[in-house]
Amino acid sequence: MSGLLRKIAAAQRRAERESRRIQRELEQQKKHIEKMQEYERALYEVKVFENQLEVLLSIHKECGDTWDWKLIQASDPPSKPSKTNYLELEAQSELTTYKPNFFEKLLGKADSKREQLKLAIEEAKQADEKKYREAIQNYDEELQEWKTLKEIAVGILSDQGEAYTKAIEFINPFSEINQLGSSMEFKFENDLIQANLHVNNEDVIPSDTKTILKSGKLSVKNMPNTKFLGLYQDYVCGAVLRVAREIFVLLPIDMIIVTAMGSLLNTKTGYIEEVPILSVALPRDTIESLNFDMLDPSDSMSNFVHNMKFNTRSGFKKVERISPNDLQTN
Repeated sequence: MSGLLRKIAAAQRRAERESRRIQRELEQQKKHIEKMQEYERALYEVKVFENQLEVLLSIHKECGDTWDWKLIQASDPPSKPSKTNYLELEAQSELTTYKPNFFEKLLGKADSKREQLKLAIEEAKQADEKKYREAIQNYDEELQEWKTLKEIAVGILSDQGEAYTKAIEFINPFSEINQLGSSMEFKFENDLIQANLHVNNEDVIPSDTKTILKSGKLSVKNMPNTKFLGLYQDYVCGAVLRVAREIFVLLPIDMIIVTAMGSLLNTKTGYIEEVPILSVALPRDTIESLNFDMLDPSDSMSNFVHNMKFNTRSGFKKVERISPNDLQTN
């Protein structure tokens, strides 16, 4: 199971969605934007705008691979590397088999060449030692990783709540959500997980739309408010779905309650407060039955017990959290 976490991470990176790859390419193109002609600059701006929306609104489509904790529990530790002297032997062989050619004999460079080959042997010894030290360092890291995963696996298979929390913290399946500006907290109790998702404010959605006119010039217009708020609603709902999907491939649980926390104006105090704007109970069976490539995140909330107050003109309103007790009455 050597390097299991890295192998899984590598597989997930290979499966990274297209929009992320395009985003990195666009960031590289930005360095050359000053050299672009007007049309190229306009095209670049439109692509960045469209990609920004795609990254935000497709977050629910991505998900990691399923973790097999029984396999991890039964896995063997990584093998400790052995010290070798391949490079030294190779350098020694070159010295042993060295025969000066005609010009080296003629110019008296044979002794100098032998000294160079002797020096190369010492350098090869150092290179062998460095390679071994690096191998040991990698081994120590892999061994510690194996021990941690093994401990987590034992705890999860024994249904220990702290192991669930440790798995989330150690594996961190929500790195992309964090990059988008959200943070999360989890609590495990009563055979389910309750999660708080602190979503970005509305300004995560671009306030302007960008298109290219027939003339080749860039057109920038204010995004209609109803469209702007609708996109933000899809972003929040999509983030909630992503949390549920990642938890279900990571942990053997059947239910998660996700509450999205957003910043709203309290008209009684005049201050911005962070309050629940969406609370959803998501069963594993329902999540696994959905086609995430085709569904609308906001519409999909009708598949679940949820609290959401949303107005196309004013956006989200404060709601009550769903609790495990609420599910017993549904």
